[in-house]
Amino acid sequence: MSKIIRGAGGGGSRQPPSPTRAPDTLNSRAFVTLQDLISEGEIEGFATASKEGRTKGTSTYNTAALKDVFLDDTSVLQANADSTNPSNSDFNYQDVSFTPRFGTANQEHISGIEQSSSPISGFPRACTVANGGVTQQITNTEIDAVRVTINFPQLQKATDNGDLLGSEVQLKIQVQYNSGGFSDIISDTITGRTGDSYSKDYRVTLTGSFPVDIKVVRITADSTDASLQDSFNVLSMQELIDDKQTYADSAYVSLTLDSKIVSNIPNRKYRIRGVKIRIPGAGASSSGTPTVDNNTGRIIYPTGYIFNGTMGAAQWCSCPSMVLLDLLTTQRYGLGDHITDSNLDLFSFVNASKFANELVDDGFGGQEARFSCNVNIVNSSEAFTVIEELCSVMRCMPIWSAGSISLAIDKSTDASFVYSLSNVTEEGFVYSGSSLKTRHSVIAVQYFNMDSREIDYEVVEDTAAKTKLGVVKKTVKAFGTTSRSQAQRLGKAILFSEQNESEIVTFTSSVDSGITVRPGAVISINDPMRSGVKRSGRINSATTTTITVDSTQDLPLFTGTDQTMSIVMPDNSVEEKTITNIVNNVVTLESALSEAPNTNSIWAISSSTVELQQFRVISVEETEGIQYKITALSYNPNKYENIEQGITLPVRTISVLNAPPLPPTSLSFEEKIVVRNAVAITKLFITWVPVKGVNQYLVQYRFNNGNFVSEVVFRPDIQITNSESGTYEVKIFSYNALLETSSTSLDGIFLAQGKTAPPSDVQNLTAEPLGNNLIRLRWDKSIDADVLHGGRVYVRHSNKTDGSGTFAGSVDLVNALAGNTSEATLPALEGEYILKFQDDSGHFSTNETSVIIDLPDFGQELIVLTKREDLLSQPFCSASGSGSCTSTKTNVTFSSGALKLTNPATNASGSYEFAETLDLGGVFSLTLKRHIQSIGFSIGSNLDDVIDFDQISDFDGNPANEIDCQVFVKTSTDASSFGSFNKFANGEFKARAFKFKADLTSDNTNQNINVQQLGYTATLPSRTEQSTTTIASGTASGGKAITFSAPYFVGTSSLGGANAYLPSIGITAQNMQSGDFFTISNVSGTGFTVKFLNGSTVLDRNFTYQAVGFGKGV
Repeated sequence: MSKIIRGAGGGGSRQPPSPTRAPDTLNSRAFVTLQDLISEGEIEGFATASKEGRTKGTSTYNTAALKDVFLDDTSVLQANADSTNPSNSDFNYQDVSFTPRFGTANQEHISGIEQSSSPISGFPRACTVANGGVTQQITNTEIDAVRVTINFPQLQKATDNGDLLGSEVQLKIQVQYNSGGFSDIISDTITGRTGDSYSKDYRVTLTGSFPVDIKVVRITADSTDASLQDSFNVLSMQELIDDKQTYADSAYVSLTLDSKIVSNIPNRKYRIRGVKIRIPGAGASSSGTPTVDNNTGRIIYPTGYIFNGTMGAAQWCSCPSMVLLDLLTTQRYGLGDHITDSNLDLFSFVNASKFANELVDDGFGGQEARFSCNVNIVNSSEAFTVIEELCSVMRCMPIWSAGSISLAIDKSTDASFVYSLSNVTEEGFVYSGSSLKTRHSVIAVQYFNMDSREIDYEVVEDTAAKTKLGVVKKTVKAFGTTSRSQAQRLGKAILFSEQNESEIVTFTSSVDSGITVRPGAVISINDPMRSGVKRSGRINSATTTTITVDSTQDLPLFTGTDQTMSIVMPDNSVEEKTITNIVNNVVTLESALSEAPNTNSIWAISSSTVELQQFRVISVEETEGIQYKITALSYNPNKYENIEQGITLPVRTISVLNAPPLPPTSLSFEEKIVVRNAVAITKLFITWVPVKGVNQYLVQYRFNNGNFVSEVVFRPDIQITNSESGTYEVKIFSYNALLETSSTSLDGIFLAQGKTAPPSDVQNLTAEPLGNNLIRLRWDKSIDADVLHGGRVYVRHSNKTDGSGTFAGSVDLVNALAGNTSEATLPALEGEYILKFQDDSGHFSTNETSVIIDLPDFGQELIVLTKREDLLSQPFCSASGSGSCTSTKTNVTFSSGALKLTNPATNASGSYEFAETLDLGGVFSLTLKRHIQSIGFSIGSNLDDVIDFDQISDFDGNPANEIDCQVFVKTSTDASSFGSFNKFANGEFKARAFKFKADLTSDNTNQNINVQQLGYTATLPSRTEQSTTTIASGTASGGKAITFSAPYFVGTSSLGGANAYLPSIGITAQNMQSGDFFTISNVSGTGFTVKFLNGSTVLDRNFTYQAVGFGKGV
């Protein structure tokens, strides 16, 4: 038989498909429950839910509130989700359980917050259809709930081809109260696959009476197939006791999170509408009741609302004034234990609230409240700090006065009082301002951005300040600010204040004017020192329409309708009226005052020409019990128009000092020589009559048509140091307070002398002899600074005794003395002593001052020699005359009967050595007196003969004073070796031989000297020598030889002849007898011989002697 084999064919093997394993989708899950304290007090609720108008306590409210719950800055529910029926995709976080409490006094606790748990014994237990489920009776009446935990060892199905698939099991939990029958409370289907243990908790809240039976029932049939693993058991049951704390008056939330969506505890943020606070109640005179804008929290005040002192019910709002009021009066978290409404000026708080809630442009096309406060205060702080921070939100100032707290608002306000020099102390007004270094051009404002829920910065710049100061940045914190535009307005306000409200005025007032104002009040000030005019004072008398003022000084003439008068009324209020006329000191008002002001009340006039200054008071301090010190900050009523609307500030004219000034008048010049650092310099003093109200001048001057030099001075004078001789042209302009110059200048021209003017003459010259050879001259010290400092006193001598001597015709007696000298001891010479001052520029006094000395005959003396070189047969050893003569001349020549310098232009000095040497034949003390007669002269009378024009001070023929001639002597003790030349005028020299010379000098190349007489006189004084003891003559045949203690001069062959001047000898003999006598012989300059005789017998006698002669030799 045959077999037929059939198959698929294809010639290859085929692999079976791989088994499929469904993903393990069942995992045990843990949940965390968090409780967050949000706020003290009852809050309005969550922002979104409140805006949507959801009802608290409903699931819809709680769902909407999840838009305001942020986990790690992400909202649980997306903002655009439908709060009533959100889809799973609308949730950024799944399975979030959220329960809020709003801080009411009677709120319930949040259930499900476990305080403790206790396991029930007897578990685990299998739960099958076959065994009818697992039932457990609860008898502990203290518990609130039971937690049931079920467990699946596995939940999966295996197929024949090896696939592992998931499965599902239905179950339910039933509760029976007091045997009343079971009811289903939880039904659940477990779907998925797990290859290992999976557990799940169920909370069964107990709401009925005990005992309670809890039953877990399996609905899905028990598996009989080994490939299906879906059995489960009740793993445990635990009795739960909940935390029943209600946390009354505290808003908090309970938040339960699945651990699978948060690996760590997330950061939580909640966007809420905060504590409900009181707002003003129904107004007086049916003026309406304030309401709150549900979207913004802004208080809406009815038009014409009048606060009657009664606060309304508490509700949510963002008004900073009401927030501050709540913190001050609430006992739970504020200062209510210390402050009540009776301690507060509620009206000031309401006024601040009205101002804060006015609508302003938000900068983005909409409007918002001027000031809003949204702040979370989480830390305890000093009360004053919190108050200051809250006040900073609305830029107001808290004031404690008269037992109550009030708020002073920084807003446009009329002045409440007027101050002038009439009601302040004599110190007047003292102004101070901030340094440019403390001002800023860029403000970075830190605020909380509600969109990003982070700190953000709004940067505001002042373009003008940046140009002036550069980029100077300041970062500030905008407390309680969540609005970008409000932060921007704060930055603008800071920049505005730094640039326009940085000036502070301080003054002291009497009691009547000081007690009137309080911090925050706006005051007007008329300060004539600043305004330039006095337009305020006290009232002499008044009616309701006419005011008689105390002074017409600076009272303006009535020129239009822009002049107003501010008057302090009897109740210390200020009324302002338009002026219709001013005649003398009577001012007529356009409309009547409410009553006649009191005499001595304060008045002030304002106009477009000069407006009153305005300041806001920041402090009032009582001093000495009778005065008040007031400090105020500059105030601009147009501040908010500029900050909120960008309106340019109008210029407020507070001073005529800003008007174009008049030029000064009455220019005068004075030239002086002053001393600086011990040096005399010239100064040109320029003064003028100042212009009233001007304290700054621009001075322009130039010298000899050169370039103008400009200087700004702050007094009506200027000094030009080191002024020179020439023409100064001066222009002086006045500056006003804006540093604008006057349209014209005060002009003047002055011909200055500089230091070319000669010093004053020597005054009160006197002479006093000091012995035979010296004389003391005294004179008044110079009054010229350039003589006293750097100048000199010239003392010259002329041999003439008839008063015809001149300064130019005399020679220096000593080197020039210091300019501050007033006396000198000089050689005593017959003739004329001639003095002049010389300044440090070389200018001499115009006139000389002299004294003539005719020396007395001091006793017999021997004129050894009078020598005159001009009387030689060949004067000055010139070629003319008879006889021979030899002298040494250097750069000097003899002409026209005088000795002179050969050429001062090439050699400013020359010398002439006398022809002969004076030889005394021995060393003696010789008195020498020089003899000079000379005169200076200018070289050439024609301009062509002038050597150096720069040396000529003028061409008026003034005498040549810059020449001199001095006599010198050198000596020798052996007539062979001579020392060096020394200058002398009158002196005693000890030597044998003497040589002489004269030095001629000129300090001006255009001046020369004519020495007409030149010589000296040599004298020896009379000398007496006598024995001091009795001498015995002895009996020597030659007699007793006596030797003088010092030789006498007896003459030489060339000086009077040899032995021409022998000394005279006198003998006084003792114990002489009748017929005794003595003879004197061998008289010489060194001694003599005496012999006593009686007849031819030589005797021994005692005697003394006395010798009288000239000179004292060595």
